[in-house]
Amino acid sequence: MKRLKRKKQNAGVGVNGNGSLTGDRKLTGRGVKLKQQDCGRKQKLAEIHQALISDPVDIETLRRAAATKGGLLTDELRRKVWPKLLNINVYELPYKPGRDVRENHKDYNQVLLDVRRSMKRFPKGMPATERAVLQEQLINIILEVLKHNPQLHYYQGYHDVAVTLLLVVGERMAIAMLDTLSNYHLRDFMDPTMDSTKHILNYLMPILEQVDTELHDFMIRAEVGTIFALSWLITWYGHVLSEFRHTLRLYDFFLASHPLMPIYLAATIVLHREKDVKQTECDMAMVHHLLSRIPQDLPYELLIAQSQDLFNQYPPSLLAKRAALQSRKSLSISTFQAFQLSTLHQRPDSVLQRLTKAQGSTTSRQASQHSGLEAALPRDRGQLWGKGNRMVKMAVWGLSATLGAAVFAVAQTAMDWGPEVLLQLF
Repeated sequence: MKRLKRKKQNAGVGVNGNGSLTGDRKLTGRGVKLKQQDCGRKQKLAEIHQALISDPVDIETLRRAAATKGGLLTDELRRKVWPKLLNINVYELPYKPGRDVRENHKDYNQVLLDVRRSMKRFPKGMPATERAVLQEQLINIILEVLKHNPQLHYYQGYHDVAVTLLLVVGERMAIAMLDTLSNYHLRDFMDPTMDSTKHILNYLMPILEQVDTELHDFMIRAEVGTIFALSWLITWYGHVLSEFRHTLRLYDFFLASHPLMPIYLAATIVLHREKDVKQTECDMAMVHHLLSRIPQDLPYELLIAQSQDLFNQYPPSLLAKRAALQSRKSLSISTFQAFQLSTLHQRPDSVLQRLTKAQGSTTSRQASQHSGLEAALPRDRGQLWGKGNRMVKMAVWGLSATLGAAVFAVAQTAMDWGPEVLLQLF
């Protein structure tokens, strides 16, 4: 009887010809791996929570969580952490824009066209009425930021960044985040010409040269340039990825990183596809066609880790010593250190909430002395604060050779194509 019982206990357990466990033990091994992953997830959640309630907020831990495997894990956490990464007070958000934001705005017609063509950026299965509301909000978000920053110039692809923020954090927070990103991380893309964008793209080839000279030389012989990565860069890959979860994972990474990190990721993707590139005919049109289409099954966690390693090994300061990168000063790069320092002394939301209530109470008492309590207490919490702040080859070669003002002119005269056509060309 005991022998039979022991036999039952060992049922399904075996060893294959390679000495590996099979059957139940193999399943047990998978269970252990899942349990370890669950423990790692719980530990990361606890670390993020602790970082958020620390006073001051532990920004370094939040950056590390956003950049390491899995990113910020959930949209609920993103709504809490993304504002901290950009030094945004959740109790001091701008108003929801009114309809007047569209009046006499020079970019309104183009923004309207781009947003109407952005249906694929919204979740599949979303009711048309809900999508229509979000698209109206998206138009207002973009115009509001541009209105309050007249030095910034709209570009096709900007709406891809804005819609990602809107879908995660909502309208008012999206305005605050987009405003900050536009003045820092995305600043070089918002000049009146494409010269600053060209400057950022110019970092791509030196990174490849440092890592894989043979691949770099192949691309130089093919005269492919860097135009294939333009839409990746200016939309933070939102325009070219079909899975929204992959877009969110990259946004976690980019929000916690240097403004040039998207170009390091572009280099990592090209290096990852090195065999495909080298097996392609050494022809500009052929190589451009291959590289401009990102595979949807890329190992994103691996690529993110490799991008960080590349950045640490070949920082922008090292690459900028090359003559081609010394001719222009990047506003995104030059202001980043000061921006990072400004994020280090934020108070946790619980403290900010008390301060907000206290300030609101003080404001109410002062106002009631002059015009009564009703005039002092606004209906909306946001009112306590002021408004915030060969033909293909010839075409691509021509764009590569004259990327500055010439590309800007092409972009402006090609508005009727729509962003999908224009970005596919790039």
